[in-house]
Amino acid sequence: MLLAPNLHVFRHRAYLHFWLMRVSIAAARQMEAVAIGWQVYNVARDPVADGGLGWGIEESALLLGLIGLTQFVPVLLLSLVGGQAADRLNRKMILIASNTVRVLVSFALLASVFLPASYALPIIFSVAGTLGCVNAFTPAAANSLFPQLVPRDELPNAIAWNSLGFQTATITGPAIGGLLYAAGGAEAVYITAIVLSIFSIAAIATANTPKHEKLANARGWSMVFEGLGYIRRNKIVLGAISLDLVVVFFGGAKALLPVFARDILFVGSVGLGLLQAAVAVGAVSVAFVLATRPLARRVGAWMMWAVGIYGAATLVFGLSQMFWLSFAALAVTGAADEISVYVRASLIQLATPDKMKGRVSSVSFIFISASNELGEFESGVAARLLGPVGAVVFGGCAAIATALLWTRLFPELAKADRFDRIEEQAVEPTGSAST
Repeated sequence: MLLAPNLHVFRHRAYLHFWLMRVSIAAARQMEAVAIGWQVYNVARDPVADGGLGWGIEESALLLGLIGLTQFVPVLLLSLVGGQAADRLNRKMILIASNTVRVLVSFALLASVFLPASYALPIIFSVAGTLGCVNAFTPAAANSLFPQLVPRDELPNAIAWNSLGFQTATITGPAIGGLLYAAGGAEAVYITAIVLSIFSIAAIATANTPKHEKLANARGWSMVFEGLGYIRRNKIVLGAISLDLVVVFFGGAKALLPVFARDILFVGSVGLGLLQAAVAVGAVSVAFVLATRPLARRVGAWMMWAVGIYGAATLVFGLSQMFWLSFAALAVTGAADEISVYVRASLIQLATPDKMKGRVSSVSFIFISASNELGEFESGVAARLLGPVGAVVFGGCAAIATALLWTRLFPELAKADRFDRIEEQAVEPTGSAST
């Protein structure tokens, strides 16, 4: 069997528990994203007589962007603290605590369904801010913990399976979320997300993870600056995370999918769920290939070509007025982005010492969150100024231009060849906190 030789990572039971936690929480988040986007956009567009705000398309799109901004601000302010916490505190306990908070805010979202717009929107924005705080701590803890659950030589394969599980959840989450919304309203989506979040807590709580080793001479801000300095010196890590920042910040169309579903493609909430899932359809197809046949050579070139294809597919989506062409274009963006994510995650993990992973992961997540949540705000602003189609077309052009520019700015990244050579090129950390 093609798949059998690569299933060996799951013989490590702690990794299996971690993988189940990641998949279940990813599905819950994607389902909630569909419900929140559709709920907010409908509240904004519905007439005042029906309890809505009666806003136009552009103003409603801007409101969607503000949700992303509300999530990003806490990430920007707290992620460096979260990275330090991941290197100093028990990473497993951080994940249990953060997922518990997710359960509580899901109950708040459930309550918002039964309230008028004047109460529902403040609750949703408060939840977005709280999730931003959670996201400042969770990624650093997760990305620092799971490399400890498998041998070093199995790490690229574990990363591929992580991505495959995440993308599978990203397919099923939006699709099921859209169907649940159509059948039972937003409350059905939020109840399902609560169940999945509780399961994720049980999965990680029962994992037999390695004992956390405390850092010697660990001092708060010195640790933060050490992590920043390490990234600045390591051009492969800096190039990889900054490339993702610029491309998805300008090239992401996810925040505007409710606009395209309702007012351009006219496919409703079920169509929205399918559009959300289209990105993951492409991504999971590529993730399956990478999990069974990992990239062996020219990984940097693969990443640069993937970013260019991502931009071209984004252009097609922005200009399309046919649902299935739009679906196919989004699937291509997902496939291309999966290659980029796989290469970036592998490079960062292999080029970073274990004692630095929390801080490096936190900085990486600031970049990733900026490209996602802050990128959603940029999409809303661009849609307000250029219209939804113009905003997406502009983003596609920006992604193509960035791929070309980063090839010149970060030749070390573009020329990266094999993963097993990356660890040899890692920059040694300096500073008292690492001694």
